[in-house]
Amino acid sequence: MAQIYDFSANRLGEESQDLSDYRGKALLVVNTASKCGFTPQYEGLEALYKKYRDRGLEILGFPCNQFMKQEPGDAEEIASFCQTTYGVSFPMFARIDVNGPMAHPLYQYLTAAVPGVLGTKSIKWNFTKFLVSPEGVVVRRYAPSTTPEKIEADIEMALPG
Repeated sequence: MAQIYDFSANRLGEESQDLSDYRGKALLVVNTASKCGFTPQYEGLEALYKKYRDRGLEILGFPCNQFMKQEPGDAEEIASFCQTTYGVSFPMFARIDVNGPMAHPLYQYLTAAVPGVLGTKSIKWNFTKFLVSPEGVVVRRYAPSTTPEKIEADIEMALPG
């Protein structure tokens, strides 16, 4: 069976990145969008990243345009929006699909590892979050409405060491 470290993804405007580069760190994987009602969660995600990155947290943002076309920009526009509006410094990846036949393999893995409500695998909306332990185990899935602040205790428990 695959592990999260078996996947790679393209960074925004950059080359492919192996997720094995994050081995030994707690990960929060989030599908994002710039024009969503949940977009202000970037602020809370960045605050968590600044607070815990030195203790082994990485937040991985995956823009997605599958929900009411709320991420229409290209890589440069997405990067500029995240940086200028919310000061995002955590790793952002190229826009992907999270559902359907073209879903990125990482999201196929995440949704199979921790299904949603009533065992559904599909992502319901932007800002669905997955917490991954430093050992690569997908620990928990959070609804888009669950703010970053509400999962801080879980993140603290997932940090390495």
